[in-house]
Amino acid sequence: MNYFTIFASKNDIDDIEVKISDVFAKGFAIDKDDNEYLIKSKALFKKYKLIIRVMSEDTNPDYFANNIPGMMGYYDNIPFEDDHLKELVLTQITVLNTVIAIESEKEINEEQMQLFTNLLSNIGGIGFLPDGTLLDDEGAVIVYPEGQSGPSKFRPHACTRKIMGEEVTSEEGEQRKNNTIAYLKERAIPFTTSLPQLPPIEDCQFKTQEDIARRAVALLIVIQFACDVAQGGNIEESRDFFINMLRTYKVEDFLTSNERDFLQASEPAVQEAINISWQYEAYWTLIWALGLVEKLDFPDEVCDCEYAIQVVSNCETFEQFYLQTVMRSQKEILDEADKIYRYQWACVDSRIKDQAAPAGMNESIVMERRRGLFWMIGHRSEEWDNISMDT
Repeated sequence: MNYFTIFASKNDIDDIEVKISDVFAKGFAIDKDDNEYLIKSKALFKKYKLIIRVMSEDTNPDYFANNIPGMMGYYDNIPFEDDHLKELVLTQITVLNTVIAIESEKEINEEQMQLFTNLLSNIGGIGFLPDGTLLDDEGAVIVYPEGQSGPSKFRPHACTRKIMGEEVTSEEGEQRKNNTIAYLKERAIPFTTSLPQLPPIEDCQFKTQEDIARRAVALLIVIQFACDVAQGGNIEESRDFFINMLRTYKVEDFLTSNERDFLQASEPAVQEAINISWQYEAYWTLIWALGLVEKLDFPDEVCDCEYAIQVVSNCETFEQFYLQTVMRSQKEILDEADKIYRYQWACVDSRIKDQAAPAGMNESIVMERRRGLFWMIGHRSEEWDNISMDT
């Protein structure tokens, strides 16, 4: 194998040169000609050359027009053992706009592969091997060429430019962004001014108070089932109990398709159960918006799960639960969404640099809070299971 390709979704390619230089800083000489890099090893007995070509939709539009449809067709024809994973992979391909193509003059060895996966991690995106194997940004296999799933917990990533086009700005959005940045500065949390504004209130599609309340109850019930699965409980007994709870509260229709599949699976996957259990943090944002939590504390400690359960379990019906709720203002919710958006950028930036998340933040908490907040504001009309985590 002499080729390794990184596909990514990026707002621009301005930082790629720095990332290449960082990865090949020791033991290599780097010559650049436009967007092509010649990498020469300096080792006395292990000399080799690499050519790295960087292309984007801006610099090489014909490449993307000719190759992305073919890539879509290739993976669409692979018999994935996990249809949901196939959907995620195809979604990722639709938003790719950057390619870093690496060519080695010799067969790629383990040492070189480690360098390439380091570059993949720094840039983000997916790695493509000549046999069709896809890797995530940590080098874990997403899918093998025969369709078997790898160990990766892959989720698509799309740059804001690819999803939203050129940024649409507003005075309200700019003020909100500036207020959040001022807050981050006070706490010495890194930020970037290039992260776009969120839309103004009038351009959002806020969920109604009742929709949020029903979604909260449905989610809490699924989380309880997931906790039983993760802890090795009696699956059938637990499933029957929580399906009955969904019916009692009349919230069956507010399950997502993934949750419904999980609830009905004969052998629910433990890792999926753990992932759903983390959505306590997303649920916490819902009951905060409903006035049942006083404030959203800094995302460095998990929420009060016992209280989270009690706000529903103390009520015998959905109507009784709903009468307790007092909806927060749309401005409050959008302000928190903007804050969590920029928190996540800081977490991702630190992770890419192999540093701890700033101010002790827990990135899993941040991601799940973003799921809840962005769902409530109707960001890009995305469904609960597919809230994009672009930064």
